[in-house]
Amino acid sequence: MRIFLYSLLFLSINQFSYAEPNLRADFALKDTAGFKHQLSNYKGKWVLVNYWATWCPPCLEEVPDLVNLYDQRKNKDLVVLGVVFEYKNIQEVSIFVDDMLMSYPVILGSDAVKAQIGSADVLPTTFIYNPQGTLVKVKKGLITRQYIENIIGPIKK
Repeated sequence: MRIFLYSLLFLSINQFSYAEPNLRADFALKDTAGFKHQLSNYKGKWVLVNYWATWCPPCLEEVPDLVNLYDQRKNKDLVVLGVVFEYKNIQEVSIFVDDMLMSYPVILGSDAVKAQIGSADVLPTTFIYNPQGTLVKVKKGLITRQYIENIIGPIKK
């Protein structure tokens, strides 16, 4: 009986774990330019969803690698979506994006975004989806170009 009760408790806790990322979701996010990004529209491409904040030093450090990867691979096999959290206002975000020459789409973070993708207890956090649209990796903390390329492979010609 005791094992049965523990099993029920375990199932109940796991069933309602809202912090876990959605492994197979067809998220739809609107960027600051008003463009809708839907995971199913990117079949055949790797998709990186990077949670960041303007005040976050590791976020600042990883932006050049993300910009470089996006610029080199956006028309081939990679999509990068930046999701900003904990910002004062849209102007602060726009200034940061311009200063960092962020060429990839930026989405304003919200509870709706977290509900579709997942929560993050640290910033930056990057969710990596394979070309079939399945979440294959959640990287907490600083991410580098080398780390990403070790997962997605070299650029295809």
